[in-house]
Amino acid sequence: MQVRTLGNSDLKITPVGYGAWAIGGSGWQFAWGPQDDNDSISAIHRSLELGVNWIDTAAVYGLGHSEEVVGRALKSWRGPRPYVFTKCVRRLDESGQLRTILKSASIREEVESSLRRMGVDVIDLYQIHWPPNPDSADLEEGWSTMAELKREGKVRWIGVSNFNVDQLKRAAAIAPITSLQPRYSLIHREVEAEILPYCQGYSIGVIVYSPMGSGLLTGAMTRERISNLPDDDWRRRHADFNEPNLSRNLELVDLLEKIARNHGRTPGEVAIAWTLQNPAVTGAIVGARNAKQADGVMRAAELHLRGEEVLQIAEFFAASVA
Repeated sequence: MQVRTLGNSDLKITPVGYGAWAIGGSGWQFAWGPQDDNDSISAIHRSLELGVNWIDTAAVYGLGHSEEVVGRALKSWRGPRPYVFTKCVRRLDESGQLRTILKSASIREEVESSLRRMGVDVIDLYQIHWPPNPDSADLEEGWSTMAELKREGKVRWIGVSNFNVDQLKRAAAIAPITSLQPRYSLIHREVEAEILPYCQGYSIGVIVYSPMGSGLLTGAMTRERISNLPDDDWRRRHADFNEPNLSRNLELVDLLEKIARNHGRTPGEVAIAWTLQNPAVTGAIVGARNAKQADGVMRAAELHLRGEEVLQIAEFFAASVA
């Protein structure tokens, strides 16, 4: 695969990276249902065999379990070590609810736990997972701590996730931001108006998550499959997977399937390739729960959509709004 420089870093990343959210397994608030760890490791290894050179996870995915699985996959992988990206500040409070905690002591505790779980000496990109409430000064404390961890050599580069432009400006006043990780897909384009142009203007790398709409745009997500999702799969309750949005989203998938057939590819690859055509986007985080799924999506960076295909997609959305 080709590589692209991520923001102000020396990281040369492939346009597609392996996303480890779903492999956290069950037992937490944003789980994707049960997951076999051996399948997860096979998915990671297959992605690396296909040329992917980075893995993105987070301490909160499976409450540490995703990082543990990533660590096992790294230990048994015989090729060059991929870059490892992870995220902090989402933690359980005393009542068992997820909270965003940007206090220095908490972040320092988290980074040590992440290093241990993944079995690495340094984290290539460490990211604040979510910002605090808008009026909180914790953003400044948290980002200052991230900058200290970089100076200390615990992490190589630092980034943020789910920040708006104002929050990016507050962080940048303290220390340079290597990258932003926002949600971005054909069905979630909110970042196009302000956030992506800001990042492009200030040379902040962008690695987008959920480019396939959390599986909705893969072509495998039928009404029947959605109705049979496990009770602890967060997608069961999400508006994208329920009416009135579901019908339009499945119509979009029909269009992606037609475009995919023109290239001998999958609808998911078309959805990923569409995000990668945006000049502000450096890379896309792509999940796979087994090796077969990895085969169907990890080569999406090689797919170049034709101008008329991009226009077809634009016309679909224009018609759905009219």
